[in-house]
Amino acid sequence: MKFRLALGVAALALAISTPALAELKYKPGEGPFNWANFEELKKVDLKGETLTIFGPWRGDDEAHIQVVLEYFREATGAEVKYSSSENYEQQIVIDTEAGSPPNIAILPQPGLLADLAAKGRLVPLADTDAAFITDNYGAGASWVALGTYKGKDGASAFYAFPYKADLKSLVWYVPENFSDAGYEIPKTMEELVALSDKIVADGGKPWCIGLGSGGATGWPATDWVEDLMLRTQSPEVYDKWVTNEIKFDSPEVVSAIEEFGKFAKNDAWVDGGAAGVASTDFRDSPKGLFSTPPKCYMHRQASFIPSFFPEGTKVGADADFFYFPPFAAKPDLGKPVLGAGTLATITKDSKAARAFIEYLKMPLSHEVFMADGGFLTPLKTVNQAAYINDAARKQGEILSSATTFRFDGSDLMPGKIGAGAFWTGMVDYVGGKSAQDTGAAIQKAWDEIK
Repeated sequence: MKFRLALGVAALALAISTPALAELKYKPGEGPFNWANFEELKKVDLKGETLTIFGPWRGDDEAHIQVVLEYFREATGAEVKYSSSENYEQQIVIDTEAGSPPNIAILPQPGLLADLAAKGRLVPLADTDAAFITDNYGAGASWVALGTYKGKDGASAFYAFPYKADLKSLVWYVPENFSDAGYEIPKTMEELVALSDKIVADGGKPWCIGLGSGGATGWPATDWVEDLMLRTQSPEVYDKWVTNEIKFDSPEVVSAIEEFGKFAKNDAWVDGGAAGVASTDFRDSPKGLFSTPPKCYMHRQASFIPSFFPEGTKVGADADFFYFPPFAAKPDLGKPVLGAGTLATITKDSKAARAFIEYLKMPLSHEVFMADGGFLTPLKTVNQAAYINDAARKQGEILSSATTFRFDGSDLMPGKIGAGAFWTGMVDYVGGKSAQDTGAAIQKAWDEIK
C-alpha cells in the first residue's frame, strides 16, 4: 500500500478483463517445475464451468498471473476470467455489496478482508487449507493468523490463502565497496552496530536513509520501527500494538522508536546527518551507495528498491542485500520477517473456486510465477531453481526459513494512524522530538478516532 502511494498511482475506477493466453509459456515436462502437479490437475474436470477472479495485478504482473492461470485453464478445461481495477479496494466492496462478486478475490489488505468476512461477504476455507499453510509455509502459523477473521456470526475461521509475498527486512549494499574496505556481512544486530561504528572509524558513513515521499513522507521510518519491534518484542506484543491494545507511548513501542533513532538521528552514522533524513526522498536515498567514494555503505529498504538504483545496476553483482538481522541477545525471537502479501479468498463458492484454492497449494502455481519474475513465496515445497534469478531465490529463502512473519503494521492500523499520524510522527521524531513525546502524539491521534 505504501509503495503504491509512494509512486503516486492514480485511482481510476475502470475494471479490465484480459483474455486467456494462446499457449502454455513453459512446456510441460521441461524446466525446473513440478509437472506432476499439472498431471494431477488434469484429473479435475471443470469443463463448462466459469471461474471469475478479481485481483490487484495490472501491467506486467497481470501478464504473469495470466501465465499461471493458463495452466489451470488447460488442465481443468475451466473458462477463467481475470479482471482488475486501479481502485480494486473500492471495487470489490461495491461488487460484493451489489451481490455480484467474483468467485475468487485476491487482495493485499488483510484489514479489508477482515471487514468483508465480518459482513458475511467471504466464504470460509477448509480446515485442511489452514493445516496445509501451517505445515508447508515458512512461519506458517503467522500466515494462518493473517488469514483468520471473525465471520458475520462472530466465529473465527480461516478465510484467506496467502499467495505472493513481499519482503521488507533487507539491507542493501554494494559488494565492491564491502570488499574494498574488508567488511563482512553482519549476522546479528550487534554485529551490524559494530560494523556501523567501524565504518565511521574508517572515515565513512554507514547509512543512507530518506523519508521523503511527497504526501506520504515518513512511511520508510514506519518500516524501520516495525522491523525493530519484531526484533525487540514478541510477535504477540507486535499484534497488540497494531490493534492499539498496547499503546504507542508504551515502553515497548518507545524503545523500538529509540532503536530507530540510534541509526537515523546519529549524525555520524547517516549521510547528510539527521537533518537530511526527513528531507531526502526515499527514491534518491540509495544513490549514495553508488557514489565514488561511497557516501554510505548500507540502505535498509524493501525488495522493490532496485527500481530506483542507477540504470543498468545488476542485483547480485553491482548491488546486493542481506537479511536485516535479529539481536543475538534475544534468541527467543528467532528469525522474524516483515513484509506484505496478497491473500486469495472465495467470495462466491463453486467447485471451480475450491479447485483453484487447491491449485494454489501446488508448487507449480508458484513456480511458474517465480520463473516469470516479480514473485516471492514462503511455500517450502517449491523448487527454488525456478526463481528468475539468484536475488529472487535468496529473498525466497529468507521468507521460507522465517520463524515469524508479520504484515506491515501501519497498513493494518486505521488509515488516520498508519497512513497519517505514524508517518508525520516519525518525521517529527527525526526532527528532534523525543521518542516518548512522539509515541504520545500518535496515541493521542488514535484516541481521537471515533
